[in-house]
Amino acid sequence: MPLKPLPLDQINEMAEADYVAALGFLFEHSPWVVERSAAHRPFATTEAMMSAFGTVLETASREEVLGLLNAHPDLAGKAARAGKLTAHSTKEQAAAGLNSLTEDEYDRFHYWNRAYHDKYGIPFIICVRNHDRAAILAAMETRSQSHRTVDEEVSTALDEVLAIVRHRLKEVVHDPSR
Repeated sequence: MPLKPLPLDQINEMAEADYVAALGFLFEHSPWVVERSAAHRPFATTEAMMSAFGTVLETASREEVLGLLNAHPDLAGKAARAGKLTAHSTKEQAAAGLNSLTEDEYDRFHYWNRAYHDKYGIPFIICVRNHDRAAILAAMETRSQSHRTVDEEVSTALDEVLAIVRHRLKEVVHDPSR
């Protein structure tokens, strides 16, 4: 993560490898999304970049999409407790208070993570920056107990991934239009 946001025009002028190196982290362990979006440059705005990311995801194979989703860690899961999350995931989960759960809260998160994964085959994904831990847990319970299809939950998870990316992008790219 750069110390100060990179100007959008600089992002547009980067060689593809540099572009991917600078922004590949936006999608959890899935730099292929950024790599494929390079063909859509130059971007007039970061919203245009987000649109390109969406296009890449819409045209990705089912296996690629599931791989992207399964690259996300469980919220307040074992990887978080072991300090094995990416720097961005660590920061985001900590900001939502997921690094300071009581044992009871941890057990509830663990239960709902497992229930959701067992039902849908993907980890529960939510943009934690948009919620506090009580709201996150409530969403886990609601979505785990819903009668939605796997495809509906995959779509919701992708929307949440894009919300996460939008927040991360604001931190690392300066867009003079916003």
